[in-house]
Amino acid sequence: MSIALRRHMEAIVPLTDAEFDHILSYFTTKKLKKHQFLVQEGNEVLHEYFVVKGLLKASYTNETGKEHILQFAMEDWWITDYQAYVNQTKATLNIDCLEETTLLCFSAENKKKLCAESHKVEHFSRMKTTSGFVALQQRILTLLNNDAQSRYELLLAQYPLLFQRVPKSLIAAYLGVSRETLSRFSGK
Repeated sequence: MSIALRRHMEAIVPLTDAEFDHILSYFTTKKLKKHQFLVQEGNEVLHEYFVVKGLLKASYTNETGKEHILQFAMEDWWITDYQAYVNQTKATLNIDCLEETTLLCFSAENKKKLCAESHKVEHFSRMKTTSGFVALQQRILTLLNNDAQSRYELLLAQYPLLFQRVPKSLIAAYLGVSRETLSRFSGK
């Protein structure tokens, strides 16, 4: 389990065995079954999660009951309700497992402590946060500027594995189209 996190971190910062062991001591492990919730709207969000194994979706359900999928997260991705995690407020998102999932949990308190004592961890965290903002900006611009077919083709090109693991109805919800529209794009 720790090998995945180490490889992930070392793509940005080199770490000695002692440094990584110290970093890992700040994480806890959590295992969830398919369809189990990691985060539920209205609850506290105390952790940011690194996906070791599995697949999750973060979604928001509006007042009319329509689900809007904000993010999928698979191996080597991070997920949480960041607004609730950072601001220490109640969750507005639901995050549930689409597959059996193993996570490394990083509490806000531990992240703050570790970033204060380790320049490498602070740098890693800053770089991951920045890349997350860039990805979010790209997603918003794609939604604003591209038609549904272009959004589908872009998602397929960027994350082909996602299409093998996520039901088409959820891909359609993520893209903001109907299941029938998605079927026309995929030719199936």
